[in-house]
Amino acid sequence: MRVLIVEDEARLAGNIVRGLRESAGYAVDQASDGAEGSYMARSNPYDLVILDLMLPEMDGRTVLRRLREDGFTFPILVLTARDDKETIVSVLNDGADDYVSKPFDLGELIARSKALIRRAKGHSATNLLVGNIEINTANRSVQRDGKPVLLTGMEYRVLEYLVYRRGAVVTKTELLEHLYDFNWERFSNVIEVYISGLRRKLEDDASSKVIRTIRGHGYTLEG
Repeated sequence: MRVLIVEDEARLAGNIVRGLRESAGYAVDQASDGAEGSYMARSNPYDLVILDLMLPEMDGRTVLRRLREDGFTFPILVLTARDDKETIVSVLNDGADDYVSKPFDLGELIARSKALIRRAKGHSATNLLVGNIEINTANRSVQRDGKPVLLTGMEYRVLEYLVYRRGAVVTKTELLEHLYDFNWERFSNVIEVYISGLRRKLEDDASSKVIRTIRGHGYTLEG
């Protein structure tokens, strides 16, 4: 999953970025003011935006309202130093999906981020089932027929994204855009490598195919 952090406090932003990358395995981009954050949110396919309210150039409430007015539907988690009822009701009415009051526990922020992404993809449960494969999105573990499957960090991220897009044809470009941050290399052929690794670990033979290649288009998850 790919997340945008819009936060002008450099230390706090850095902690959130590290936490999401290390604990959740997300690709994370960062903006330090509202104008830059608004531009990035409109220019890239994010699965979640974490948005501070008090920002230079353009305040977070304005960023939030304009994104929703212009039809952007990705989940937005608001960070606020004010936890009074009026502020919270206002940001939720403006289109925020959730909020966290500063100071906050990083573990709680990560858990809320995961929950928002799951719900946006149409899943409320932590555990996702595809045939005989079970994916636990809380601890990023995978089991096949009840037995643990050891995946690399990127193999897990590819599988999780395909599960969230189950039944759809997912192109390599879409995978790259959602699994890598702003600096990803568009000429890379790494997706084929991860798909190959997943097939080796999740499929016994052609009859137990989990990931199908749609030639000239991309991949689809079966099961």
